[in-house]
Amino acid sequence: MTIALETPALLFSATSLILLAYTNRFLTVASIVRGLKKNYQENQTKSILLEIKNLSLRLKLIRYMQMYGVLSLFFSVFSMALLFSDIPGWGTYIFGLSLLFMLASLAISFWEISISVKALQIHLSDLTEEASKKS
Repeated sequence: MTIALETPALLFSATSLILLAYTNRFLTVASIVRGLKKNYQENQTKSILLEIKNLSLRLKLIRYMQMYGVLSLFFSVFSMALLFSDIPGWGTYIFGLSLLFMLASLAISFWEISISVKALQIHLSDLTEEASKKS
């Protein structure tokens, strides 16, 4: 199987947008952690510690998402260099490797999103309980 030089270039726009989204997630989670740290210094509660632990895991996952996304882009560019150098066999395999890194990045992203959704569901259930107690 051979691929054209343009095929690995298709990952460029997708990878750039995905890395931008990952960076935005990182900045948002980092901001929440800073706010929770300040909140914990004022009110030392166990729930804040649990949230910080959850966010710590999410930050690690985001780091891996970014790492695999960057590796995907790197190997995609390397694949293009091999194809340009008229080494299509290796170029094809390296491009396949870049696709695997992109899959890993997306899988970890799915994991991180599911953790985020569970955390939000816990907050919503707490709000529902508080609202029902007041009624």
